[in-house]
Amino acid sequence: MRLYILAIVCFFINVSLQGQELEKETRKAVVELRELLSIPNNGLNAKDIQNNIDYLSKAFAKRGFKTQEIETLSNPLLFAEWIISDDKPTVLFYMHLDGQPVDKSKWDQADPYTAVLKRQNDNEEWETINWTNIAGEINPDWRIFGRSASDDKMPIVALLHSIDNLNKGQIKCNIKVILDSEEEMGSVNLAAAVKNNLDVLSADALIINDGPVHISGEPTLVFGCRGITTFHLSVYGPVKPQHSGHYGNYAPNPAFRLAQLLASMKDEDGRVIIDGYYDGIDLDDNTKAILAAVPDSPDNIHNLLQINQPELVGTNYQESLQYPSLNIRGLKSAWVGAQARTIVPDIATAAIDIRLVPESDPDRLIALVRNHIESKGYLILDREPTKEERLNNPRIATMIARGASLPFRTDLDAPISNWLKGAIKSNFKKDPILIRIMGGTVPMAPFIKALNVPAVIVPMVNADNNQHSPNENVRIGYITNAMKTFRAILTTPFDKR
Repeated sequence: MRLYILAIVCFFINVSLQGQELEKETRKAVVELRELLSIPNNGLNAKDIQNNIDYLSKAFAKRGFKTQEIETLSNPLLFAEWIISDDKPTVLFYMHLDGQPVDKSKWDQADPYTAVLKRQNDNEEWETINWTNIAGEINPDWRIFGRSASDDKMPIVALLHSIDNLNKGQIKCNIKVILDSEEEMGSVNLAAAVKNNLDVLSADALIINDGPVHISGEPTLVFGCRGITTFHLSVYGPVKPQHSGHYGNYAPNPAFRLAQLLASMKDEDGRVIIDGYYDGIDLDDNTKAILAAVPDSPDNIHNLLQINQPELVGTNYQESLQYPSLNIRGLKSAWVGAQARTIVPDIATAAIDIRLVPESDPDRLIALVRNHIESKGYLILDREPTKEERLNNPRIATMIARGASLPFRTDLDAPISNWLKGAIKSNFKKDPILIRIMGGTVPMAPFIKALNVPAVIVPMVNADNNQHSPNENVRIGYITNAMKTFRAILTTPFDKR
C-alpha cells in the first residue's frame, strides 16, 4: 500500500515538474515572440523583411542551425537546417515571416508592431495588462496582440523553443526550415526558388505551420487546402446610362440581365447546376465518415454567421468543402443610396471566385462557365465591345480570368499522415481532429509539386485570432501547445515507407 501511495505521489510530482518546466519555457517563448513582433514585416518593404531575416538567422544559429538566404526575384527566403544524421529522414517545415500591411487607426493599440498583453474582463472586453505579469503565474487565456502574432510568427518561435530542451539524441529526424517572405503576397516567387534549390530543400516530408486549429481548440491536422481562380464578368446595356423614364422598358437593363445570368448558374439550394461542374468528385463511405467525425457544430456556425440554414452542396460543413465553389464576391452597377439615380445602367459587373479541389481543373471549370454563358445567347469578349459589335449582337459580355492557385491534398493514410497522427496522440493522449481539406487557399501546391514531397498542414494558433485584420492576436496557451506539438513531432520516429 505504501508503495502504491508513493508511486501516486511520484506521478503527481513529475506532472507538476513538467508543468513548471512548460510554463518556464512558455515564458521564454513569450519574451522572444514579443521581440520578433517589434520588427515590422510588411512584405512590400524590403528593409523590413531583411531585418526579420537578420533576427531569425541569429535565433536559428543560436540553436545550432546552419542558415542561408535563398535569393528570389524579390525578397529572399531564409533557410535553416540541422542535420542530425545521414541515416535519419528529413522533415522540412514551412512558415512565413512576412505579414499583412497595417492600418494603425483600426487597431486598439498605438502601434500594431508594439505587442501588448491583454486579458478579458468580466464584460468580455480585452484590457491591456503590464508585461511584468509574465514573470508570475501565466494564465493561458491571456493574449498577445500584434501584427503577425498568429500569422505566422508564433509557430516560428514555438519551433525554436521546442528545440531548446531537447538533446540531439531525442530528435528522430533531420530538420530543415524554409521561411517565406512573400506569403501574404501569394508567394509568387517561391516555386521558382524551390526549383533552383532542390538539393538544398529536398526532404522526405513537408509540414506547413500556418493557419488556425479547429474552432474547438483541439489538436488538428489538415491534409490539404483548396485552390482558387477568379474572373470578372460584365454585361452591357446602352452605351451610356439612360433616363429610366425615357428608355425604361426599352433599353436592356444590364443589372437585370446579369442577375438572371448569375441566378441560372445555381439552384435555390446553392448547388451549381452548370452541367459537369462537380464531375470527378466521389465521396465514399469512409471519406464521409472522416468528414462527419469533425466536431463542427451547425448551431454554432449558424449563430456565428446569423443564418437560418446553409446551402446544401454537402450534407455538412466539411462535406461542402470537398466541392468546387462558385462565389459572387462583388457586384457593381450604377449607384445606390443617396447617389441613386433614375437611370438604366450601361454596365453591370460581377467579381467571381471559384475555390478549387484536386478533382477540379481551373481551366475546365472556367470553360464550363463560359459555355454556360454562351448558351444563354451571349457573345463573350475579353474587352469592351465596339459600336459594331453592340449593334450586331443582342447580348454581350466580357469575361476576364485572373489565373489560378492550385489545391493539394495528401491521403489520410499516407506514411506522413500516420506518423503525425501518432505523434499528436502520444503527446496529447487523444486523436487529433482530421481535416481532409480546408476551405481557404495556401499558395503551396507549386512548392509541393516542385519538391515532390507529401505535405500536411499542422496549424498552431487559435481560430479567433483576427489574422489579416486589426487586433490580430494569439492566445498564450496555444504557444505552450505549439511547443508540445513540435516536440512530439521531432521525437517520434518517422518511417517514410
